[in-house]
Amino acid sequence: MRMKQKNIFQGWLLDAKKVHSPHFDQRPDKSDISLLVIHYISLPPEQFGGSYIDDFFQGKLDSYAHPYFSTIADVRVSAHCLITREGVITQYVNFNDRAWHAGLSSFEGREKCNDFSIGIELEGSNEQPFTDEQYVALKQLTQQIMLAYPMITKERIVGHCHISPGRKIDPGQYFDWQRYLSDLD
Repeated sequence: MRMKQKNIFQGWLLDAKKVHSPHFDQRPDKSDISLLVIHYISLPPEQFGGSYIDDFFQGKLDSYAHPYFSTIADVRVSAHCLITREGVITQYVNFNDRAWHAGLSSFEGREKCNDFSIGIELEGSNEQPFTDEQYVALKQLTQQIMLAYPMITKERIVGHCHISPGRKIDPGQYFDWQRYLSDLD
């Protein structure tokens, strides 16, 4: 049996690409990290690859690079991590800090999910399935997060749609929850 080894040190994933976002602040209680939220993102919509997501989370998105960008260029959001279509993980915000990913949200009657959650973005959309590489990377990342933050259990892993119903639909119709959660056993 393989021993699980923690790959997170002081809130940073040791083997991830780092692109620091200024869009975060301190959590009210760092010992209360107890929820994992799965999202999707593609910039421009339905297009993959490139540096637009990095630019967006850094507040450096060129509003003239694509017509859609002018509608979001002033939005200040981030996630803790992104998993690309190839399974590459980028970390934007320290897990111990509050990334701005959930917005207006509640879980089990508790509002402001950013206060106590970690947000993971998958490069994707509501129009096509996620890749095998993304599921492998997401499983590995989730296991590391659960090891470092033991209050996050399988029952406390949700989609953005679950904490912001009627407002958000991600991770969308093509996200295979059964595959993802069964892989965590």
